[in-house]
Amino acid sequence: MLDFDTAAEAELFSPIDDAVMGGVSSSRLVVEEPGIAVFSGNVSLENNGGFASVRSLPRDWGTAAAREFVLRVRGDGKRYRFNVRTPDGPSAFRYEAPIETTAGAWAEVTIPIERLEAKAFGRRVPLVGAPDPARIRSLGFMISDRQAGPFRLEIDWIAWR
Repeated sequence: MLDFDTAAEAELFSPIDDAVMGGVSSSRLVVEEPGIAVFSGNVSLENNGGFASVRSLPRDWGTAAAREFVLRVRGDGKRYRFNVRTPDGPSAFRYEAPIETTAGAWAEVTIPIERLEAKAFGRRVPLVGAPDPARIRSLGFMISDRQAGPFRLEIDWIAWR
């Protein structure tokens, strides 16, 4: 379980924004109060941009026996994506699932491993099954879909079971 009790847990995450393609969106993940991480920033459509994300440093998260992820989040009414990465495939390759938020409301979101969809550069990768939970090395969050403007997603915890 990742519960963001210390700033060090948020420091495991780095921003990967559309600046890698010439865009000007920005994001960060910080612990604003013990136990609550905040993924926030601004999505800009300038220079054909339109996404912001954070990704954890690679590590063994101990997810080998996981069947699902459960996240407790509070959003701003925008759509986000939770994603995981394995060492397989190119760097743009990830498995993701949507997170729908209601502004100001806490929600527990359950994401079965088999519902994580393979994506690369925002497009579905056909004929790729679910990730092997034992090979998950990175966790992350993304906002895209041309949702311009400021955003804020609070994360109480991420669990796997």
